[in-house]
Amino acid sequence: MNEELLRRASDLARRCRRGGSVTHTGFLTPAEVYALSRWNAEDCEMLFHGGYEGAERQAAFFLPEWMPAEDFDPAEYLCALAFTARFGTPGHRDYLGAALGLGIERAWLGDIVIEGETAYFICLPSVKEHLLLSLDHVGRWGVKGRELPLDEVPAAKKELRERAFSVQSLRLDAVCAGMFSLSRSSAAQAVAEGLVTLNYSVCLKADAPVGAGDVISLRGKGKGEVLSAGDRSSKKGRLFVTTGVRV
Repeated sequence: MNEELLRRASDLARRCRRGGSVTHTGFLTPAEVYALSRWNAEDCEMLFHGGYEGAERQAAFFLPEWMPAEDFDPAEYLCALAFTARFGTPGHRDYLGAALGLGIERAWLGDIVIEGETAYFICLPSVKEHLLLSLDHVGRWGVKGRELPLDEVPAAKKELRERAFSVQSLRLDAVCAGMFSLSRSSAAQAVAEGLVTLNYSVCLKADAPVGAGDVISLRGKGKGEVLSAGDRSSKKGRLFVTTGVRV
């Protein structure tokens, strides 16, 4: 795990225990979320939230012992903004570049969901007013912003191309080959060349074990998730795997 991330998380957990109040990180990348989710926050519960269901970028929240997870309200710590463009449809990169150009750090911004002429921002409360007052142009388009409740942010549309296949064993090169329609030898070579990530980290071991929920990325081919693995087997003992690749 990233040592700086771990130190920051440890400090936030200590502050939570001592002060008896919620502490949290900024928005983390999927790789950071995955890494931190495997770290044990002693004496306080840690949960992740990105403002809406299925968010990719999420903040880690540390809860004092008196607060059960079901009482945690993300709306107290995260904000949602909607920016509507006039006479155009700026893309995600346009909106992100415009926000960063205002001096907003990436960790202060969560997901940006584009739906038609409107971009929905998840952000920390500390930058809400700055965005509403200053983000009036995105590229050559004028935009107008407003605040809205978190539960009005539409879920990002994640279209997956499912693929079912069987493997002799649940190892990285075999599952990668099936997921991206490659030969086993081509997948093994891609792993050896450092082109494959397993759960957001480069993995050089072709025989690394893979299971349901794991995320595999192959440079130039895309990223996908193992939806099921080894739940069923053929008469010859081959294991059935189902994966979903983003399209």
